[in-house]
Amino acid sequence: MDTSTPSILPPTQRYAAGALFALALHQAQIHQTRPLGLFFGEDPADADRASSCSSSGNSVSEDPELWVHEKSGLLRIVFRFLEIDTSAWSGLEETAGSAGARRHIGAFLRLLAEDSNAPSKDEDKEIALAKAIDATEQTMETVRVSYRSKKKKHREYENECREKLASDNGQPDSDAPNVPFLTPQESASSSPNSHSPRSLDKESAIKVDDKPIEEVTMISYHRKITVLYELLSACLTDKYNDNKSSTRRRKGYDARHRLALRLLSTWLDISWIKMEAVETMVACSAMAILKQQEVKGGTSSAEGRWAKIKRASIITTAAITGGALMAITGGLAAPAIAAGFGALAPTLGTLIPVIGASGFAAAATAAGTVAGSVAVAASFGAAGAGLVGTKMATRTGSIEEFEFKAMGDSHNQGRLAVEIMISGFIFDEEDFFKPWEGQIDNLERYALQWESRHLIAVSTAIQDWFTSTIASQLMRQGAMMTVMASLMAALYLPTTLLAATSFIDSTWTIAIDRTDKAGKLLAELLLNGLQGNRPVTLVGYSLGARVILKCLQTLAETESSAEVVERVVLLGAPIAIKDENWEAARKMVAGRFVNAYSTNDWMLGIAFRASLLTQGLAGIQPVDVPGIENVDVTEYIEGHSSYLWITQDILERLEMDTYFPVFRNSPLSPGRRSRPSK
Repeated sequence: MDTSTPSILPPTQRYAAGALFALALHQAQIHQTRPLGLFFGEDPADADRASSCSSSGNSVSEDPELWVHEKSGLLRIVFRFLEIDTSAWSGLEETAGSAGARRHIGAFLRLLAEDSNAPSKDEDKEIALAKAIDATEQTMETVRVSYRSKKKKHREYENECREKLASDNGQPDSDAPNVPFLTPQESASSSPNSHSPRSLDKESAIKVDDKPIEEVTMISYHRKITVLYELLSACLTDKYNDNKSSTRRRKGYDARHRLALRLLSTWLDISWIKMEAVETMVACSAMAILKQQEVKGGTSSAEGRWAKIKRASIITTAAITGGALMAITGGLAAPAIAAGFGALAPTLGTLIPVIGASGFAAAATAAGTVAGSVAVAASFGAAGAGLVGTKMATRTGSIEEFEFKAMGDSHNQGRLAVEIMISGFIFDEEDFFKPWEGQIDNLERYALQWESRHLIAVSTAIQDWFTSTIASQLMRQGAMMTVMASLMAALYLPTTLLAATSFIDSTWTIAIDRTDKAGKLLAELLLNGLQGNRPVTLVGYSLGARVILKCLQTLAETESSAEVVERVVLLGAPIAIKDENWEAARKMVAGRFVNAYSTNDWMLGIAFRASLLTQGLAGIQPVDVPGIENVDVTEYIEGHSSYLWITQDILERLEMDTYFPVFRNSPLSPGRRSRPSK
């Protein structure tokens, strides 16, 4: 998308904005393997040096794996968009990648603050932009309130599940020993000589990062918003992305760019929902630009592309001659947004001359129409059949069923990021969707329905075994503790237990095979840009979590960096800790990578152990890989089936919109905090 326009920031402030973005981009890469401030006794300068990793030298130019390196294709397009003098580019890159780079943040913030509160010829434009962002944010907050009204339905779903699984809850509660299982990692970390990761909440995370509060207060609110708006526009422009040696493979909204903006908004003390409102503003700009191009360029056919777009429905494709354009939803439906753009069209038109007042007025008129929905997707490279349009009518790699369903109310709100949610333990097709209904976020959300026949079969088989008499007897004999201990030590299970669970083996083996193939298929779809080259968040529980890991491993086979996936959450994952390339998977995720586990998930232990001999299981213990947040959710999990209704609650406690690791506990519970691997 070409969002190029003369900047309204003065040259000095453009320089400072570019420098801050470079610092944020490099810090984001550091935090990929060393999450923000989570190690006691660590000098921030040491953390900076630890990141400059692959090169034997100290220069950014010698390390092409750095995100601030010229070959990444991430930074220089921003510098060029901001019209920063080319002679300063290398110096800014070296500063961002140097040891102790974070000490420069305050200086650049002070530079950004110069004249930010003094009247200027462009101040009215900055104020108008800030007002439009505030109007958009207000609408988003209204949507979030409507989500809360759906919580009651989710509770009803929980009650239905509990009634259906009354005798399960992962284990017969009265018989199974409720003994916390201490993993070797936990034993080591409890040693007085161990190097323990830090537990954080919001406040301590900000202090650990030495947030320069004084400098931030010197910058006017409308200046902060303008900086974020122009940086986002710079990230999305393709006009200057002509570096043929760049390792970046696709145009659009790079996950690493979004992560850097997430960190920068934290430094500027701007809430993330305001940044999402900025994204919506840019989506509106994209829609207006696309329409203007159609009007100015004319069409050769009886029906132009824009007219065809208007005919497309929200969840179907719009076939365009010369390149199948998918109507991935994401237009601008909210009346407040439309009214805000309409009222501010004259001023915003001067702010972004390439669109003009008439363009914004047209965008305001089109807000809420399908035209807006498709225009956003078009502007960010939607291709092929798209997500909602993806349905495996023909067998692909033995996969019988693989289709997406739009979830929530954000599919007509101009979202520039996508979330894919994957259930993996189900008893009915509704279990693909109901665990995710009512979730509060501002992403364009999709639930994946896949291989329901096999998932229902394996879930039912495991459930039936756990409600059987023999299962109850084995639990009374303490066999479940043997299962968990054996998983850790890679020992064989007792013969009696293996015999008792042998009937699970065949259905589980088939399910694992289909799961791994589904993960590869998901990776192919993402690589083909069916999400519109927008950052993706992947969340899955049980076998759905395994789909995600296999997807990431497949991405790692052809991708060198985290362009596509911004965040990942795995819950109750049936994935071996050893013999799986977790490091490669972590590299494919730009931001937070969470492994939520429960030490009392006997059902997962039995099912996994019945068919695989391995050491360690992600769903019941931490994964000791740098950059993975391990969150112990044992107190919230009664059994593996609990993920059907508790996943949403865990996600809310993780507060995934925050940049730093956090796990919020209820006031009545001592709880646990997010703990990344060392």
